[in-house]
Amino acid sequence: MPDKLWKQHERHIAKRFGSARTGPQGKEGPDVITEWLCIEAKERDQLPAWLDDAIQQITACTPQDKLPVVILHGKGRRHDNDLVILRLKDFEDWFGGEKHGEMEIRQ
Repeated sequence: MPDKLWKQHERHIAKRFGSARTGPQGKEGPDVITEWLCIEAKERDQLPAWLDDAIQQITACTPQDKLPVVILHGKGRRHDNDLVILRLKDFEDWFGGEKHGEMEIRQ
């Protein structure tokens, strides 16, 4: 029986970061663990169009020496809890990934 798509997604993300999917542990926990990351990998049929638009807007105008991010703030919430969103490709280009071996922060 083939894997569920969400399991395939978790395995794909784990591989890109040189790790393995943690699998069900009988409790809540990350889907993937690396030397410095705990990853919760989510797959959805469709992402919000406004979020795709925000990513496209910032990536279109960001110079190559800058990291394009979208910061999401919930009205009335503490800014410490804002979410930082970026494309996986940009994350890997700056911080590493499978093609870079273990993560190394870009200076």
